[in-house]
Amino acid sequence: MPLPTALEQVERESRARLHPSLTNPNWLILRHRRLILEAGLTRLPAHDLSVLDIGGRLQPYRPLLGARSVRYVAVDLQITPLVNVGAAAEALPFRAEQFDFVICTQVFEYLPDPGLAVAEIKRVLRKGGVLFLSAPSVFLRENDMECWRFLPEGLRHLLREFETVQVIPEGNSLTGLLRTCNVFLISFVRPRILAPLLQWTIVPFLNVAGRVLERMAGDNEQFTVNYSVWAHK
Repeated sequence: MPLPTALEQVERESRARLHPSLTNPNWLILRHRRLILEAGLTRLPAHDLSVLDIGGRLQPYRPLLGARSVRYVAVDLQITPLVNVGAAAEALPFRAEQFDFVICTQVFEYLPDPGLAVAEIKRVLRKGGVLFLSAPSVFLRENDMECWRFLPEGLRHLLREFETVQVIPEGNSLTGLLRTCNVFLISFVRPRILAPLLQWTIVPFLNVAGRVLERMAGDNEQFTVNYSVWAHK
């Protein structure tokens, strides 16, 4: 069987993020993020959207826009077949007020000065434009490039120049606890040969348990591990 092309590989990763398998340790929050984005699309015009995807090397949420977007531009420092422009979020190479909708998911934790990125996003958005952002509050440090974790009030402060800001938890405290257990198990299990076994047994069990039991924690957000944000210019 031939190896997948670079395009096929990123498309596969994109689909796995939009519709993750139960074996994915992040299944609980990825599911919540997709539902939050789907529910919020009513905030956008039904057609002729000009969309900017910051950190768009995979673009998992592009299919949710359907026929709404007439122009879709992906920016990332990591170039893949889906990226249109290689650029940093803090220095977007676009004129002011070019886009109706900006998507920026799981990017801000890597930016030394996320405030610069917010200013750039606000600059390239048209009046009345919308930003959809997601950022972690709790997660293992994956590499030395990460700088930040974010809480609701910090996100509101960063986006204070926008007209309205709505911070939405991607699940409650129980969701966060079970997701963290899954990530911890897969990351630290020894010997490493046990990781696939856990991914096909314990991880799906905890994901299903989280889905069934998360209502028990109600609206408690003290251990929410990721937030989505809608912001209007």
